[in-house]
Amino acid sequence: MKSLISSNKLTAVLGLIGLYLISLGISFAVFSYLKKPLATQSIVVNKNTDTGQTRIDPNEPKTESCPINGGKFTKTEENIWQARRPLTVMIENHADSRPASGLSYADVVYEAVAEGGITRFLGIFYCGAAAQDLKLAPVRSARIYFIEWASEYGKKPIFMHVGGANNYSGSGDTVKEVRALETLESIGWRVPKGNDFDTTYDSGFPVFWRNYERLSHPVATEHTMTASSDEAYKEAEKRGFGAKDQKGISWNEKFVSWTFSDDKLQNAPIYSTISFEFWKNKPEYNVEWKYDPSSNSYLRFNGGVPHTDLLNDLQLKAKNVVIIKVKEKGPVDRNLHMLYTTIGQGEALVFKNGQFLKATWQKSSREARIKFLDEKGKEISFVGGNIWIEVIPSQNEVTYQ
Repeated sequence: MKSLISSNKLTAVLGLIGLYLISLGISFAVFSYLKKPLATQSIVVNKNTDTGQTRIDPNEPKTESCPINGGKFTKTEENIWQARRPLTVMIENHADSRPASGLSYADVVYEAVAEGGITRFLGIFYCGAAAQDLKLAPVRSARIYFIEWASEYGKKPIFMHVGGANNYSGSGDTVKEVRALETLESIGWRVPKGNDFDTTYDSGFPVFWRNYERLSHPVATEHTMTASSDEAYKEAEKRGFGAKDQKGISWNEKFVSWTFSDDKLQNAPIYSTISFEFWKNKPEYNVEWKYDPSSNSYLRFNGGVPHTDLLNDLQLKAKNVVIIKVKEKGPVDRNLHMLYTTIGQGEALVFKNGQFLKATWQKSSREARIKFLDEKGKEISFVGGNIWIEVIPSQNEVTYQ
């Protein structure tokens, strides 16, 4: 009997020890998981090329015109975008963060210097984001002039960024004329559950997360913010910013579309190369566009090398390249913030179909659509397809040959 009792006690003790070891292992695994950065907690499927599963039958004809850039898409894609409003996303171009993810799917891209000669992009995603979920990166902070271009896409487009120039600390280090976050407040975007999707305000996972494994090498934390286009649209719908707002007003009620034409190769001499710089002594941000007759588009080079999209490993290209010259002011404060004139008019150069048109850009107010007029004052039409708008200081030269 004593032997049986001892045996039972031993079994119980061993059982308790086993349970303790199992619980210890589980606790260690959970703790190790939670210690990791958010990006490593997320499931990443083929981090270099995954854009989400396409929703489009590859055999479906592209018969529908995009209202933003005139490109052709399927009826399925049109049905998707008609239930949404544009995403306007701040994407960086710091040399350490390249290549960016998602720019090849943008309907329109604006590029201008953020500070120190380092350029930044504003990508407009609407028609090109309908077919699949896009992992857009690296998302960075806002600048006031990008807000003024984003304002052209309806009264309240979804504006996605990570903070921005501001004086919330009260230090006065950022001068009033460049305070982006205060501007977002004043125009009614930066309110709780508004159309301003800012990670430093009230937006986070699953719309945004830090992906430390996006590139094949380590980068600083500021180069890691990623956003999901599908999750952004889901959140926009929850906040009352689908195609219509809470009052039933469609985003495009006052939106002014540019005019578009079909691809049309000319017999006139082709301008095959366009090149320019933003700032001197910043060669890694110099841009070159090379005309590709086979696709009637322009291939982009940045810093002397092909500029690719990490999502598909393809070189960025544009059906239309527009260069606008604006007044540059700055640095205006100790944070090296710049200011670029967006309201008014100035010189522009338009490249399409391998040809060059001397033009004038005009923008009458923050919400007004920028227009491009030829030498006779007639509005220039674009070739249907993506459009890149390059914003350079007025004194800079552009070489085309």
